[in-house]
Amino acid sequence: MHDHTGFKERIDEVLVRLADEEERALLGLHAELTPLSEQLRRSLARGKRIRAAFLYWGWRAAGQPDCEGVIRAAAAMELVHAAACTHDDIIDDSRMRHGQLTAHAAFAANGQRSTALAMILGDLLMGYAGHVFTSCGLPGAYLARTVPLWSTLLRETMAGEFLEVLRTQTRAHREPLVAESLEVARFKTAKYTVERPLHLGATLGGGSRALLDAFSGYGLPLGEAFQLRDDLLGTFGDPARTGKSNLDDLRDAKPTALLALTVAAAGPDDRRLLTKMVGNPELEEAEASSVRELIERCGARQQVEDMIRERIGRAEAALDFAAMPPEARSALSGLAATAADRSL
Repeated sequence: MHDHTGFKERIDEVLVRLADEEERALLGLHAELTPLSEQLRRSLARGKRIRAAFLYWGWRAAGQPDCEGVIRAAAAMELVHAAACTHDDIIDDSRMRHGQLTAHAAFAANGQRSTALAMILGDLLMGYAGHVFTSCGLPGAYLARTVPLWSTLLRETMAGEFLEVLRTQTRAHREPLVAESLEVARFKTAKYTVERPLHLGATLGGGSRALLDAFSGYGLPLGEAFQLRDDLLGTFGDPARTGKSNLDDLRDAKPTALLALTVAAAGPDDRRLLTKMVGNPELEEAEASSVRELIERCGARQQVEDMIRERIGRAEAALDFAAMPPEARSALSGLAATAADRSL
């Protein structure tokens, strides 16, 4: 993002202030809530603030000025994301995120009931998201316009998570399908990462129906590209650079488009290898390397790269006929170029 406003630092400041306030409130309730307060702070400490950026530029695209109220509203998107990540990490039993222990892994390292405490933290973060959004300082009439959208964002995010878990569990009985993988990506990532934050910002700012439609045309393909890039990072990424494991997706047999394309292109011998390796919770690096080699050899990795490129092009084209200030158009074009092109 062209960060001439120091945007990320402003979002970070809101989240640090929230962590400070909640630490005082939680410890005012009981001294033994210290681990919850500490993990809350860690959960908010890192991130690229992409979802906040989309809400902010949705507001600006509607012709509204920069103000502290919209910065606070945008920060609420990062609380939704932190809550979703906390629950997602429990479901996947992911141990690392942003190069640090995930919430349930950190609780476990301290000898505490890891899953239960992390679930509570995730619920708390989602509750704070609503609080930060509704108390952002923008006029009540603006906030009232967003109530249906806020519910929709949460419903779609949970639907995507539910479908992913369901389809991961049933993978043993049937082949993964690209269309189903993209459907999960659309609900779980595309909508809550790009489309709905843009819609929330534009709706707060009184944007037109035509602007909301343009944001759907931009947000859905870009969000899918974002998830497809995440799938590649989850298998081919360098953990030292991504801050998370490149084994978890293979161990969990995540129903990604990458896996679906690999299975579709694999011959009988390669399918036997996939059946043996993918979904094995004890999968080691040497075995994962043979799966990665197969993914490359059958062309699935390149197909996913092509899908990402096509979707970014479609997203950028959707902005061509949308009326918005030049600054917002430039920022959204920059976000399209960076959101789905993170390095491996």
